[in-house]
Amino acid sequence: MHYLHTMVRVTDIDTSLAFYCTLLGLRETERISSEEGRYTNVFLRAEGDLDSSREGPELELTYNWDPEDYTVGRGFGHLCFEVDNIYETCQRLMDGGVTINRPPRDGYMAFVRSPDGISIELIQTGDKLAPQEPWASMANTGSW
Repeated sequence: MHYLHTMVRVTDIDTSLAFYCTLLGLRETERISSEEGRYTNVFLRAEGDLDSSREGPELELTYNWDPEDYTVGRGFGHLCFEVDNIYETCQRLMDGGVTINRPPRDGYMAFVRSPDGISIELIQTGDKLAPQEPWASMANTGSW
C-alpha cells in the first residue's frame, strides 16, 4: 500500500491554483472535468515529488461547478509540506497576500491557510534555520 492523495474542496479554482501553484510552488499534473458530474478535479504534486518513480502523493483540488458553502473544522487537521527555506517560503507567501498564522519563529515550522481556509503546515527541510527577524518576534495571527 502507498499513500495517493488528499482531496480538498475549493470555491474558486483560479484563486486556489494561484495559491497552491504560484505561491507554494506545486505543479499541476492532471485535470479532469465532468460535464455530467459538474465538477473539475485538478491534481497537484510538489516539485520534489515530480521525479518520483511511483504515483503520488498528490493534492486533489475538487471544484464543484454549482456553488456550495463548505465548512472547515479543526477535525480535518492540516496539509503539510517540507520546504527548502522556510523564511523564503513565508516571505513569498506574505508578498502574495497570505497571512502567516503561525510564523517560523523557531526556523523550522509555520502555518498558513489556503484561500478556502485549509490549514497548511510548512516544515523546514533538514536542520532548523537560525532564528531571524521579522519572524523571531512575529506574533501568531488567527488560528491554524
